[in-house]
Amino acid sequence: MNAPDSTSTRPYLIRALYEWCTDNGLTPYVAVLVDDSVRVPREYVKDGEIVLNISFDATSSLKLGNEFIEFKARFAGTPREILVPVAKVIAIYARENGQGMAFPVSVPSEGGHGSLESDGSAPRVGPESNVVQLMASEPEASRVDGDVVPPKPPSGPRPPLKRVK
Repeated sequence: MNAPDSTSTRPYLIRALYEWCTDNGLTPYVAVLVDDSVRVPREYVKDGEIVLNISFDATSSLKLGNEFIEFKARFAGTPREILVPVAKVIAIYARENGQGMAFPVSVPSEGGHGSLESDGSAPRVGPESNVVQLMASEPEASRVDGDVVPPKPPSGPRPPLKRVK
């Protein structure tokens, strides 16, 4: 089996980072590029993206499959069924420290417009587009395919550090 015939590493990396977050008591968040194939509450979509808390406490019936991430969650008290194609996940990270992984944006299909760069241009295609970039643990801009992408700030204030002696 050569590389083009192999399955994507994205679902395996998502599961691994989800497990790392939960093992370390962190809250796993996924950033998702939203288009017609993604089933999420549209009122929470901002700039064509949504960030979802996929922790055990925030979801029920979570399935991290090779093709889809499926779960049930409440949004403003209303239960919703969420369906996210794994190819639309652009990052998974821990809310508390921002550590995680960003993935390359998928190339839009014929007539599709769901995968544009931040400046509105089509994403670059080539060998470098398959590079997976680790997200910065500091709140600084990271680079994905040479473009500066500001990090997603965690919701709420940072927890204060306490010095224990």
